[in-house]
Parts: sequence; structure tokens; C-alpha cells
Amino acid sequence: MPFRAGEILNYRLEWAPFSNAASVQTAVVERRDLFGWQTWHFRASVHSQPPLRNLFEVDDQFDSYSDVVNLDSRQYEMYLDEMGKKQDEVLHLIAIGQPRRGNVAPVIVQPGTRDPLGAFYALRAADWKRTPELRVPLYDGSDLYEMRAHLEVPQETVAITMGNYQATQIAIHLFMHGKEVPQTNFSVWLARDVARTPVLVVAQMPYGNFRGELTAPPK
Repeated sequence: MPFRAGEILNYRLEWAPFSNAASVQTAVVERRDLFGWQTWHFRASVHSQPPLRNLFEVDDQFDSYSDVVNLDSRQYEMYLDEMGKKQDEVLHLIAIGQPRRGNVAPVIVQPGTRDPLGAFYALRAADWKRTPELRVPLYDGSDLYEMRAHLEVPQETVAITMGNYQATQIAIHLFMHGKEVPQTNFSVWLARDVARTPVLVVAQMPYGNFRGELTAPPK
């Protein structure tokens, strides 16, 4: 895997007229055992920033426990704190045909299913020189999609506030029941370094366009 335990990446999220709508941090917390599975523990936190925070106070955290070998999702956790309302959910994912582990009520999913955070790291793990397309089931806690990611541009210069990076552009589309989800697509630029660091993410969604760019060197 190109990432390592202890890695922390910080991003600034732009949305509509807000040039600093939110701060986003992703972290590879650790490698650990989960019900007998060896997993990566990924975490992402999102915090809205002023002046948007005066309208939408958001402090969300997402945790993914993904298999160390293939990054299949084993457990996905959501800790939402939005506009004064809190909601916690822990989802224990079991692929069809696998035995139940632990005493947690399982969510039965297709083999190879990823959660959104684990899928983000799977983009970095893919060898885009040999695999121009990646298709995996994606479960976000309520709906099941097929994520189709493909190599858009092998190498180009991408400009962010920190400077210019040579990066590989990956385009991502979501499908449900064989039909593409309208007005929902993403592009991720992975730096051409050993860690395949995501330096820029652009999303087009029904409630607006988002741009997230790396704000500091990886820790």
C-alpha cells in the first residue's frame, strides 16, 4: 500500500461562494485486528468554517476499518454532528456467504464492497499503469452503488495553492441498478509520488460543486 499508519492529510473545501467552506482531515490511524480481520483504520473529519459555519454548523467524523490486503470494508462508522443534531451509527459489513463475527448485528453486502472512505484509499492503492478501470460495490450506510473509476489523464500538471504537482487524474462515476446516478461525479488527482498523495478532489453534486485541495505537506 502506498500509505502508512500515522499519515495525516489536511484539505480546504470550497463550495459555491465560500472559498473556505470546511476543513477536511484524513488519517491512517493504525493497523489493527477487528474480529479476527487484519484491518487498516482510516478516519476522516469534516468541520465547517466561518462564515459558512454561522449558517451550517457541521462537525462530522467517519471511520473505516478496511481489510489490509484488498481494502474490503469490514466496519464503517459515522458520527454526525450537524446543526445541533447528533447521530452515531456503526455498521458491521459481512459479505454474502461469510460467517458472522462478534456480537454486532451485521449488514450483508456483496463481496468486495467498500465504504466511501475505504474506497478513497482504494484509489491510491490501485496500479493505474496496469489497471485503467476499477469497479467495486460501494455502500454508504444507506444505499448500495457501483463505483466505476477510470484513468482519465495519466499525467498532467495540477495547480493548487501549495504549488504545481505532476498528477494522475482519476474520474469516478456512481451507478445504481445499472444506471448512472445523475449530477454526481468526482475527479481525483493523485500526485505522482511514492504515496500517490491526493492533492485535489473536485465533485459535481446536485447541491453544488465542491473543490478540495491539499493545504499542507503530508505528516
